[in-house]
Amino acid sequence: MTKKQASEPVILQVLPELEMGGVELGTIEIASELQKQGIKNFVASQGGRLVNDLNKMGVPHLTLPLKTKNIFKMRKNADALAKFIKENGINIVHARSRAPAWSAYWAAKKAGVHYMTTFHGTYGLGPWGIKKVYNKIMTYGERVIVISNHIKNHVLKNYAADENKLRLVHRCVDVEKFNPDLVSQQRVIKATNEYNIPEDKPVITLIGRVTRWKGQHLLVEALSKMKNKNYYCVIAGDDQGRVNYVKEIRDLAQKYRLKNRIGFYGKVLDPQALMQVSNVILSTAIEPEAFGRISVEGQAMGKIVVASNIGGSLDTIKDGVNGKLFDSGNPYSLAAALDWALTLNEEEKQKIAKAAQKNAKDNFTKQIMCDKTIAVYRELAAEKLK
Repeated sequence: MTKKQASEPVILQVLPELEMGGVELGTIEIASELQKQGIKNFVASQGGRLVNDLNKMGVPHLTLPLKTKNIFKMRKNADALAKFIKENGINIVHARSRAPAWSAYWAAKKAGVHYMTTFHGTYGLGPWGIKKVYNKIMTYGERVIVISNHIKNHVLKNYAADENKLRLVHRCVDVEKFNPDLVSQQRVIKATNEYNIPEDKPVITLIGRVTRWKGQHLLVEALSKMKNKNYYCVIAGDDQGRVNYVKEIRDLAQKYRLKNRIGFYGKVLDPQALMQVSNVILSTAIEPEAFGRISVEGQAMGKIVVASNIGGSLDTIKDGVNGKLFDSGNPYSLAAALDWALTLNEEEKQKIAKAAQKNAKDNFTKQIMCDKTIAVYRELAAEKLK
Protein backbone atom coordinates (compact mmCIF):
# COMPACT_ATOMS: atom_id res chain seq x y z
CA MET A 1 0.00 0.00 0.00
CA THR A 2 1.44 3.37 -1.02
CA LYS A 3 1.62 6.39 1.24
CA LYS A 4 -1.09 8.11 -0.83
CA GLN A 5 -3.39 5.11 -0.56
CA ALA A 6 -2.81 4.95 3.17
CA SER A 7 -4.06 8.53 3.62
CA GLU A 8 -7.18 8.14 1.45
CA PRO A 9 -9.91 6.15 3.19
CA VAL A 10 -11.36 3.19 1.30
CA ILE A 11 -14.13 1.80 3.49
CA LEU A 12 -15.73 -1.60 3.98
CA GLN A 13 -18.76 -1.54 6.29
CA VAL A 14 -19.64 -4.97 7.71
CA LEU A 15 -22.99 -5.92 9.28
CA PRO A 16 -25.18 -9.03 9.58
CA GLU A 17 -27.85 -8.15 7.01
CA LEU A 18 -29.50 -5.28 5.16
CA GLU A 19 -33.12 -5.50 6.20
CA MET A 20 -34.82 -2.56 7.94
CA GLY A 21 -33.37 -1.28 11.22
CA GLY A 22 -31.27 1.46 12.76
CA VAL A 23 -27.91 -0.21 12.08
CA GLU A 24 -28.91 -0.95 8.49
CA LEU A 25 -30.22 2.55 7.80
CA GLY A 26 -27.08 4.09 9.29
CA THR A 27 -24.95 1.93 7.00
CA ILE A 28 -26.91 3.08 3.94
CA GLU A 29 -26.69 6.73 5.01
CA ILE A 30 -22.92 6.54 5.41
CA ALA A 31 -22.50 4.66 2.12
CA SER A 32 -24.55 7.32 0.35
CA GLU A 33 -22.50 10.19 1.75
CA LEU A 34 -19.20 8.45 1.00
CA GLN A 35 -20.35 7.96 -2.58
CA LYS A 36 -21.44 11.59 -2.77
CA GLN A 37 -17.98 12.72 -1.62
CA GLY A 38 -16.25 10.42 -4.08
CA ILE A 39 -14.85 8.14 -1.38
CA LYS A 40 -14.57 4.56 -2.52
CA ASN A 41 -16.62 2.28 -0.28
CA PHE A 42 -18.12 -1.20 -0.03
CA VAL A 43 -20.62 -3.04 2.18
CA ALA A 44 -20.61 -6.69 3.22
CA SER A 45 -23.65 -8.45 4.68
CA GLN A 46 -25.91 -11.45 4.31
CA GLY A 47 -28.12 -9.35 2.03
CA GLY A 48 -31.65 -8.00 2.31
CA ARG A 49 -34.04 -5.46 0.85
CA LEU A 50 -31.67 -2.50 1.31
CA VAL A 51 -29.12 -4.00 -1.07
CA ASN A 52 -31.24 -2.39 -3.79
CA ASP A 53 -30.42 1.02 -2.31
CA LEU A 54 -26.71 0.25 -2.57
CA ASN A 55 -27.14 -0.91 -6.15
CA LYS A 56 -28.86 2.36 -7.06
CA MET A 57 -25.96 4.31 -5.53
CA GLY A 58 -23.36 2.18 -7.27
CA VAL A 59 -21.89 0.90 -3.98
CA PRO A 60 -20.62 -2.70 -4.38
CA HIS A 61 -22.05 -5.27 -1.97
CA LEU A 62 -20.36 -8.52 -0.93
CA THR A 63 -22.85 -11.22 0.10
CA LEU A 64 -21.63 -13.55 2.84
CA PRO A 65 -23.43 -15.42 5.66
CA LEU A 66 -22.36 -12.75 8.15
CA LYS A 67 -25.30 -13.32 10.49
CA THR A 68 -23.87 -16.68 11.53
CA LYS A 69 -22.45 -17.34 14.99
CA ASN A 70 -20.91 -20.64 13.91
CA ILE A 71 -17.18 -20.26 14.58
CA PHE A 72 -16.17 -22.27 11.50
CA LYS A 73 -18.37 -20.18 9.21
CA MET A 74 -17.13 -17.00 10.89
CA ARG A 75 -13.54 -18.03 10.10
CA LYS A 76 -14.53 -18.80 6.52
CA ASN A 77 -16.16 -15.37 6.29
CA ALA A 78 -12.93 -13.81 7.56
CA ASP A 79 -10.95 -15.44 4.76
CA ALA A 80 -13.44 -14.23 2.14
CA LEU A 81 -13.39 -10.71 3.60
CA ALA A 82 -9.57 -10.60 3.67
CA LYS A 83 -9.46 -11.61 0.00
CA PHE A 84 -12.06 -8.94 -0.87
CA ILE A 85 -10.13 -6.29 1.12
CA LYS A 86 -6.90 -6.99 -0.74
CA GLU A 87 -8.57 -7.11 -4.15
CA ASN A 88 -10.28 -3.74 -3.69
CA GLY A 89 -7.60 -1.71 -1.92
CA ILE A 90 -9.71 -1.31 1.23
CA ASN A 91 -7.79 0.22 4.14
CA ILE A 92 -10.51 0.56 6.82
CA VAL A 93 -12.92 -2.15 7.93
CA HIS A 94 -15.86 -0.79 9.91
CA ALA A 95 -17.80 -3.44 11.86
CA ARG A 96 -21.29 -2.65 13.13
CA SER A 97 -22.40 -5.81 14.95
CA ARG A 98 -20.80 -8.51 17.09
CA ALA A 99 -20.86 -11.75 15.06
CA PRO A 100 -19.62 -10.16 11.83
CA ALA A 101 -17.23 -8.00 13.87
CA TRP A 102 -15.19 -11.10 14.75
CA SER A 103 -14.89 -12.04 11.07
CA ALA A 104 -14.11 -8.42 10.18
CA TYR A 105 -11.42 -8.21 12.87
CA TRP A 106 -9.68 -11.40 11.76
CA ALA A 107 -9.91 -10.25 8.14
CA ALA A 108 -8.45 -6.82 8.90
CA LYS A 109 -5.54 -8.41 10.75
CA LYS A 110 -4.91 -10.85 7.93
CA ALA A 111 -5.09 -8.13 5.26
CA GLY A 112 -3.04 -5.62 7.29
CA VAL A 113 -5.62 -2.81 7.37
CA HIS A 114 -7.32 -0.63 9.98
CA TYR A 115 -10.24 -1.96 12.01
CA MET A 116 -12.93 0.12 13.73
CA THR A 117 -16.41 -0.42 15.16
CA THR A 118 -19.64 1.29 16.08
CA PHE A 119 -21.07 0.31 19.47
CA HIS A 120 -24.80 0.53 18.72
CA GLY A 121 -26.35 -0.79 21.93
CA THR A 122 -25.95 -2.14 25.44
CA TYR A 123 -25.44 -5.76 24.46
CA GLY A 124 -26.59 -8.23 27.11
CA LEU A 125 -23.82 -9.35 29.44
CA GLY A 126 -25.42 -12.71 30.27
CA PRO A 127 -25.29 -14.54 33.62
CA TRP A 128 -22.19 -13.55 35.60
CA GLY A 129 -21.08 -11.44 32.63
CA ILE A 130 -20.14 -14.46 30.52
CA LYS A 131 -21.01 -12.68 27.27
CA LYS A 132 -18.46 -9.94 27.89
CA VAL A 133 -15.77 -11.89 26.04
CA TYR A 134 -18.02 -12.19 22.97
CA ASN A 135 -19.20 -8.57 23.16
CA LYS A 136 -15.73 -7.16 23.71
CA ILE A 137 -14.89 -7.48 20.01
CA MET A 138 -16.77 -4.19 19.61
CA THR A 139 -14.08 -2.48 21.70
CA TYR A 140 -11.16 -3.89 19.67
CA GLY A 141 -11.40 -1.15 17.08
CA GLU A 142 -8.62 1.39 16.76
CA ARG A 143 -11.57 3.79 16.90
CA VAL A 144 -14.90 2.95 18.53
CA ILE A 145 -17.88 5.11 17.64
CA VAL A 146 -20.42 5.36 20.47
CA ILE A 147 -23.87 6.66 19.57
CA SER A 148 -24.72 8.46 22.82
CA ASN A 149 -23.19 9.33 26.17
CA HIS A 150 -25.23 6.49 27.65
CA ILE A 151 -23.42 4.01 25.37
CA LYS A 152 -20.08 5.68 26.05
CA ASN A 153 -20.54 5.27 29.80
CA HIS A 154 -21.69 1.67 29.32
CA VAL A 155 -18.54 0.84 27.32
CA LEU A 156 -16.24 2.48 29.85
CA LYS A 157 -17.94 0.85 32.81
CA ASN A 158 -18.26 -2.70 31.47
CA TYR A 159 -15.31 -3.15 29.12
CA ALA A 160 -12.51 -0.97 30.54
CA ALA A 161 -12.04 0.51 27.07
CA ASP A 162 -9.50 3.23 26.37
CA GLU A 163 -11.53 6.45 26.43
CA ASN A 164 -9.06 8.10 24.04
CA LYS A 165 -10.17 5.90 21.15
CA LEU A 166 -13.91 6.47 21.68
CA ARG A 167 -15.65 8.92 19.34
CA LEU A 168 -19.15 10.20 20.12
CA VAL A 169 -21.28 10.31 16.97
CA HIS A 170 -24.99 10.55 17.69
CA ARG A 171 -27.52 8.84 15.47
CA CYS A 172 -29.65 11.16 13.42
CA VAL A 173 -33.03 12.26 12.14
CA ASP A 174 -33.72 12.83 8.47
CA VAL A 175 -34.90 16.44 8.68
CA GLU A 176 -35.89 16.32 5.01
CA LYS A 177 -38.45 13.62 5.80
CA PHE A 178 -39.40 14.77 9.29
CA ASN A 179 -40.40 18.25 8.21
CA PRO A 180 -43.93 19.43 9.08
CA ASP A 181 -43.97 21.73 6.06
CA LEU A 182 -43.66 18.76 3.71
CA VAL A 183 -46.57 16.70 5.07
CA SER A 184 -49.34 17.22 2.54
CA GLN A 185 -52.97 17.88 3.42
CA GLN A 186 -53.84 14.59 1.76
CA ARG A 187 -51.52 12.70 4.14
CA VAL A 188 -52.97 14.58 7.11
CA ILE A 189 -56.53 13.65 6.11
CA LYS A 190 -55.53 10.02 5.61
CA ALA A 191 -53.84 9.86 9.06
CA THR A 192 -56.81 11.59 10.69
CA ASN A 193 -59.14 8.95 9.28
CA GLU A 194 -56.81 6.00 9.81
CA TYR A 195 -56.23 6.75 13.50
CA ASN A 196 -59.70 8.13 14.25
CA ILE A 197 -58.23 11.46 15.34
CA PRO A 198 -60.86 13.64 17.06
CA GLU A 199 -61.18 17.30 16.17
CA ASP A 200 -61.85 18.47 19.72
CA LYS A 201 -59.14 16.73 21.76
CA PRO A 202 -55.34 16.98 21.96
CA VAL A 203 -53.62 13.82 20.74
CA ILE A 204 -50.93 11.95 22.68
CA THR A 205 -48.97 9.49 20.53
CA LEU A 206 -46.59 6.63 21.27
CA ILE A 207 -44.97 5.10 18.18
CA GLY A 208 -42.72 2.07 18.52
CA ARG A 209 -42.48 -1.70 18.66
CA VAL A 210 -45.03 -3.11 21.07
CA THR A 211 -42.74 -4.69 23.62
CA ARG A 212 -42.53 -4.36 27.40
CA TRP A 213 -39.29 -2.39 27.56
CA LYS A 214 -40.84 0.30 25.34
CA GLY A 215 -43.33 0.96 28.16
CA GLN A 216 -46.78 0.81 26.57
CA HIS A 217 -48.18 -0.60 29.82
CA LEU A 218 -46.59 2.28 31.75
CA LEU A 219 -48.36 4.76 29.50
CA VAL A 220 -51.77 3.18 30.15
CA GLU A 221 -51.07 3.31 33.89
CA ALA A 222 -50.08 6.98 33.61
CA LEU A 223 -53.18 7.90 31.59
CA SER A 224 -55.32 6.59 34.45
CA LYS A 225 -53.54 8.94 36.87
CA MET A 226 -53.73 12.16 34.84
CA LYS A 227 -55.71 15.12 36.11
CA ASN A 228 -56.51 16.16 32.57
CA LYS A 229 -59.11 13.84 31.04
CA ASN A 230 -59.49 15.70 27.75
CA TYR A 231 -57.19 13.77 25.39
CA TYR A 232 -57.04 10.97 22.85
CA CYS A 233 -54.08 8.59 22.93
CA VAL A 234 -52.67 6.65 19.97
CA ILE A 235 -50.51 3.61 20.73
CA ALA A 236 -49.12 2.38 17.41
CA GLY A 237 -46.47 -0.13 16.43
CA ASP A 238 -45.75 -3.66 15.29
CA ASP A 239 -46.38 -6.18 18.08
CA GLN A 240 -44.19 -8.79 16.29
CA GLY A 241 -46.41 -11.57 17.63
CA ARG A 242 -46.35 -10.51 21.30
CA VAL A 243 -50.01 -11.38 21.78
CA ASN A 244 -49.75 -11.78 25.56
CA TYR A 245 -48.32 -8.29 26.03
CA VAL A 246 -50.92 -6.78 23.68
CA LYS A 247 -53.65 -8.45 25.73
CA GLU A 248 -52.08 -7.12 28.93
CA ILE A 249 -52.14 -3.49 27.81
CA ARG A 250 -55.64 -3.81 26.38
CA ASP A 251 -56.81 -5.34 29.67
CA LEU A 252 -55.23 -2.43 31.53
CA ALA A 253 -57.16 0.01 29.36
CA GLN A 254 -60.34 -1.93 30.16
CA LYS A 255 -59.52 -1.99 33.87
CA TYR A 256 -59.06 1.79 34.02
CA ARG A 257 -62.03 2.45 31.71
CA LEU A 258 -59.82 4.11 29.13
CA LYS A 259 -60.93 2.20 26.04
CA ASN A 260 -62.71 5.25 24.62
CA ARG A 261 -59.60 7.40 25.11
CA ILE A 262 -57.01 5.03 23.59
CA GLY A 263 -56.67 3.72 20.05
CA PHE A 264 -54.43 0.67 19.48
CA TYR A 265 -52.92 0.35 16.01
CA GLY A 266 -50.31 -1.75 14.24
CA LYS A 267 -47.25 -0.88 12.19
CA VAL A 268 -46.98 2.79 11.25
CA LEU A 269 -46.38 3.36 7.54
CA ASP A 270 -46.39 7.18 7.61
CA PRO A 271 -44.94 8.31 10.97
CA GLN A 272 -44.57 11.91 9.80
CA ALA A 273 -48.30 12.21 9.07
CA LEU A 274 -49.22 10.62 12.41
CA MET A 275 -46.89 13.02 14.22
CA GLN A 276 -48.35 15.94 12.29
CA VAL A 277 -51.85 15.21 13.65
CA SER A 278 -50.50 14.69 17.18
CA ASN A 279 -49.81 17.24 19.92
CA VAL A 280 -47.47 15.23 22.15
CA ILE A 281 -44.96 12.55 21.04
CA LEU A 282 -43.85 10.02 23.63
CA SER A 283 -40.83 7.88 24.40
CA THR A 284 -41.77 5.81 27.45
CA ALA A 285 -38.94 3.25 27.55
CA ILE A 286 -38.43 1.61 30.93
CA GLU A 287 -34.92 0.49 29.92
CA PRO A 288 -32.34 2.91 28.49
CA GLU A 289 -32.49 3.40 24.74
CA ALA A 290 -29.11 3.57 23.04
CA PHE A 291 -30.15 6.79 21.29
CA GLY A 292 -33.93 7.09 21.03
CA ARG A 293 -34.58 8.24 17.48
CA ILE A 294 -38.30 8.86 18.05
CA SER A 295 -37.54 11.70 20.48
CA VAL A 296 -35.49 13.56 17.87
CA GLU A 297 -37.99 12.83 15.10
CA GLY A 298 -40.74 14.36 17.26
CA GLN A 299 -38.59 17.43 17.86
CA ALA A 300 -37.89 17.80 14.14
CA MET A 301 -41.65 17.81 13.57
CA GLY A 302 -42.03 20.65 16.07
CA LYS A 303 -43.96 18.62 18.63
CA ILE A 304 -43.86 18.51 22.43
CA VAL A 305 -41.78 15.43 23.25
CA VAL A 306 -42.14 13.67 26.61
CA ALA A 307 -39.47 11.05 27.28
CA SER A 308 -37.96 8.86 30.02
CA ASN A 309 -35.01 10.42 31.84
CA ILE A 310 -32.66 7.56 30.91
CA GLY A 311 -30.48 6.54 28.00
CA GLY A 312 -30.09 8.56 24.84
CA SER A 313 -32.91 10.97 25.68
CA LEU A 314 -30.60 12.66 28.16
CA ASP A 315 -28.47 13.72 25.17
CA THR A 316 -31.39 14.99 23.09
CA ILE A 317 -33.82 16.64 25.50
CA LYS A 318 -33.23 19.58 27.81
CA ASP A 319 -36.00 19.35 30.37
CA GLY A 320 -38.61 22.09 29.99
CA VAL A 321 -36.73 23.74 27.13
CA ASN A 322 -37.18 21.54 24.05
CA GLY A 323 -39.25 18.79 25.66
CA LYS A 324 -40.03 17.16 28.98
CA LEU A 325 -38.33 14.35 30.90
CA PHE A 326 -40.10 12.13 33.43
CA ASP A 327 -38.81 9.62 35.96
CA SER A 328 -38.38 6.34 34.10
CA GLY A 329 -40.81 3.63 35.10
CA ASN A 330 -42.88 6.00 37.26
CA PRO A 331 -46.51 6.33 36.02
CA TYR A 332 -47.17 9.25 38.37
CA SER A 333 -44.22 11.19 36.96
CA LEU A 334 -45.33 10.42 33.40
CA ALA A 335 -48.88 11.51 34.23
CA ALA A 336 -47.56 14.80 35.62
CA ALA A 337 -45.43 15.35 32.50
CA LEU A 338 -48.45 14.74 30.26
CA ASP A 339 -50.58 17.11 32.32
CA TRP A 340 -47.81 19.71 31.94
CA ALA A 341 -47.69 19.22 28.17
CA LEU A 342 -51.45 19.55 27.78
CA THR A 343 -51.74 22.71 29.89
CA LEU A 344 -49.11 24.74 28.02
CA ASN A 345 -50.51 27.89 26.48
CA GLU A 346 -50.00 28.60 22.78
CA GLU A 347 -47.00 30.87 23.34
CA GLU A 348 -45.26 28.26 25.53
CA LYS A 349 -45.97 25.50 23.00
CA GLN A 350 -44.53 27.56 20.16
CA LYS A 351 -41.42 28.39 22.17
CA ILE A 352 -40.75 24.71 22.94
CA ALA A 353 -41.55 23.65 19.37
CA LYS A 354 -39.04 26.14 17.95
CA ALA A 355 -36.36 25.08 20.44
CA ALA A 356 -37.04 21.43 19.59
CA GLN A 357 -36.71 21.95 15.83
CA LYS A 358 -33.55 24.02 16.30
CA ASN A 359 -32.05 21.30 18.49
CA ALA A 360 -32.76 18.62 15.88
CA LYS A 361 -31.36 20.70 13.02
CA ASP A 362 -28.30 21.96 14.90
CA ASN A 363 -27.22 18.67 16.45
CA PHE A 364 -28.84 15.55 15.02
CA THR A 365 -29.09 15.72 11.25
CA LYS A 366 -28.00 12.99 8.86
CA GLN A 367 -25.34 15.33 7.47
CA ILE A 368 -23.81 15.92 10.90
CA MET A 369 -23.70 12.17 11.61
CA CYS A 370 -22.11 11.46 8.23
CA ASP A 371 -19.56 14.27 8.52
CA LYS A 372 -18.46 13.13 11.97
CA THR A 373 -18.18 9.50 10.86
CA ILE A 374 -16.15 10.39 7.78
CA ALA A 375 -13.90 12.54 9.98
CA VAL A 376 -13.17 9.38 12.01
CA TYR A 377 -12.36 7.51 8.78
CA ARG A 378 -9.94 10.24 7.70
CA GLU A 379 -8.34 10.37 11.14
CA LEU A 380 -7.74 6.64 11.09
CA ALA A 381 -6.57 6.46 7.48
CA ALA A 382 -3.88 9.05 8.22
CA GLU A 383 -2.39 6.87 10.98
CA LYS A 384 0.14 4.10 10.60
CA LEU A 385 -0.99 0.61 11.47
CA LYS A 386 0.12 -0.47 14.93
